[in-house]
Amino acid sequence: MFQTIDHFLQSWAFEAAATQKLLNHLTDESLHQAITPENWTLGRVAWHTVTAIRIITSNTNLAFEAPAKDFPVPTSARFIADGYHQASEAFVEAIQSQWTDKTMTETIEFIGQQMPNGSLLLFLLQHQSHHRGQMTVLMRQAGLSVPGIYGPAKEEWAQFGLEAPQM
Repeated sequence: MFQTIDHFLQSWAFEAAATQKLLNHLTDESLHQAITPENWTLGRVAWHTVTAIRIITSNTNLAFEAPAKDFPVPTSARFIADGYHQASEAFVEAIQSQWTDKTMTETIEFIGQQMPNGSLLLFLLQHQSHHRGQMTVLMRQAGLSVPGIYGPAKEEWAQFGLEAPQM
């Protein structure tokens, strides 16, 4: 659980930049990539990552403009990436201007349970990271390069003097 606004915003800055980096690598064609016809497409996962910022925080008193409907999924990768940037910026502004450190301990209902706002923000970060992992798999299946997040990606190893492990 986050105890302070600053601590959360430091974590959000890194994680949001990582998500933005992935979304910026998507192409319109890649949005159709799916593991199976029954599973979400890359576009659906990406758009859900955008809309989840507002959806997850909807039971709080935060007021900000951001998409909050998962459907329809946009057909433009640029629209999705720009939507994430806008939603993230509006979310950060709302946190900075509407909450205090005391707000982090206030409890709200989320998915049928009582939860402090600081825990909800942690959930939001973990949720985003979970979907980033799904996106990286789908991106590779779609033939896209995947940028490194918590270290260099396979495509970046050589520039850091690293040798790819043998399969």
